[in-house]
Amino acid sequence: MRADRLISILLLLQSRGRMTATDLSRQLEVSERTIYRDLEALSMSGVPIYSEHGPGGGYALIDSYRTTLTGLNEAEVRTLFLSGVYAPLADLGLAEALEVALLKLSAALPEAQQRRAERMRQRIHLDAIPWFQTREAVPHLQNLQEAIWQDQQVRITYRRGDGQEREYTIDPYGLVAKSNIWYVVAGRGEDMRVFRVSRILTLTLTAECFERPPGFELASYWAIWCREFETSLQRWAATLRISPELVPNLPGIWGAWVQPLLEEAPEDEKGWRQITVYYDTFEWAFSNILPLAARIEVIDPPELRQSVIDIAASIVAHYNQPG
Repeated sequence: MRADRLISILLLLQSRGRMTATDLSRQLEVSERTIYRDLEALSMSGVPIYSEHGPGGGYALIDSYRTTLTGLNEAEVRTLFLSGVYAPLADLGLAEALEVALLKLSAALPEAQQRRAERMRQRIHLDAIPWFQTREAVPHLQNLQEAIWQDQQVRITYRRGDGQEREYTIDPYGLVAKSNIWYVVAGRGEDMRVFRVSRILTLTLTAECFERPPGFELASYWAIWCREFETSLQRWAATLRISPELVPNLPGIWGAWVQPLLEEAPEDEKGWRQITVYYDTFEWAFSNILPLAARIEVIDPPELRQSVIDIAASIVAHYNQPG
């Protein structure tokens, strides 16, 4: 990727000083034309690269910039060494490589910057894994990643959302980790599809290679797909009364998304708050509310309220049986 290459050029110039475009192209295994474009992009972004012609010439960073590891300022150092934001890389087998890379970068920083990096690690840690969520098994992720690097077709057996199994031949374009769930964006014939990696039951690499669609940008496609997916979902509204005992704990159980709903809902004379929650299906609403039914009253819809009453009655009847 180009971003990785730009960083590599900066690190090479930082560690080796002056280098020619030929040396850089050989080191990074790209053409000299690509190196010239990258050097121009770095220069336009504010990196002070200068060139010298003739024998012994080449490209270099000015000395004052080199002493601060490509000019990283305090905010950039803090961001780079933020703790806990790289969890999905472990699934890709890149966690150790990342740690080594950060150690090398840290060693090259001036002493003052090293202290700032360590302060960041000790004071802020980002844990992106939601409460009560078990990480999905993705046994085929490594082979899928390899196929993506090689632009190689794969055959998969896939378990759909309705439980049915289907076989597909796909062109895997890229991987996306969303809320610690892995998806693969892939071509299938003339269509573009998104598959949940944990539902891939078998995967076979084929000998066929594919060409990526011209102009395809993974991040842009994913943003559009997510918007369309959210729009396509049928939202199912449930009006609920939340007990005062449950109010402070509900965001930790259901997620932070419910916090604004609780804050905006007025309290009644007994401290209960009424909110409206949207679900994709009746089944999801029922399974989500039932474990908390002693602290939540379903107001609407009537069928959900009755279902909670029925299951509560059956539990009472079961425990009232003699013997």
